[in-house]
Amino acid sequence: MKRACVIGWPVEQSRSPLIHGYWLRRYGIDGAYTREAVRPVDAGQFLRSLTLRDLVGCNVTVPHKETAFAVASERDNAAVAIGAANTVWVDNGRLHCSNTDAYGFMTHLERSAPEWRQWDAPVTLLGAGGAARAIIHGFLEAGVGEVRVFNRSVERGEGLAAHFGSRVVARSWDERSAGSRASSVIVNTTTLGMRNVGELGIDFAGFDARTVVSDIVYVPLETAFLAKARAHGLKTVDGLGMLLHQAVPGFEKWFGVRPEVTDELRAVIVADISGRY
Repeated sequence: MKRACVIGWPVEQSRSPLIHGYWLRRYGIDGAYTREAVRPVDAGQFLRSLTLRDLVGCNVTVPHKETAFAVASERDNAAVAIGAANTVWVDNGRLHCSNTDAYGFMTHLERSAPEWRQWDAPVTLLGAGGAARAIIHGFLEAGVGEVRVFNRSVERGEGLAAHFGSRVVARSWDERSAGSRASSVIVNTTTLGMRNVGELGIDFAGFDARTVVSDIVYVPLETAFLAKARAHGLKTVDGLGMLLHQAVPGFEKWFGVRPEVTDELRAVIVADISGRY
């Protein structure tokens, strides 16, 4: 039996076991996927001892993503660009790592709103944390000419601009509405709106009708940010698809099958969200 897990501190909130458990059953694979609560001080040692723990790999959630990147022997291009890892696996005794968040976000965006590419315009990101780094990488790899980052701390946004180069521009948080109206996509990468806590304060009046509005928050599935955008007639993309699609590469690495993100899988996770929320 092949075994994998997700590690974090805390980790009880992770829905990864539901996703991977669904795929294990669907494809008839003799495998297991569990949660492992790992303290930050123990994360490096845990990752270095995956084989001894009879694990083929694991997902990594907060606060261990930078540790996973640091201890891995081999890092893919996405992990290097983002500076953190969320997926690790052992190959020929060496620890490999990747960051699949950019893949997950961009795949969901392409499937939900492929029309975003038909308009040559800047992309707007709200927030400058770890999720923003991944999504910036995804848009730059897709050929976007300018990514605007609006963050309460302009300095943090400027740090992203310095890391990624001249196609990333840091802007003042106070300019977030006016500075986003001609964007092809606007993405909330913060936790504002999770469980209906916090407000982004975006005024969608005057936004171009072609703008796609996306939120990485998926509890609730339609955040106040998305509901407000929809009320203004804008196309919206929820955050759940990113969670589902980012899980695909890891499952393939660990269990040898490229899984599909299906409506049935989405329904399983939606039911769990409804039950907990």
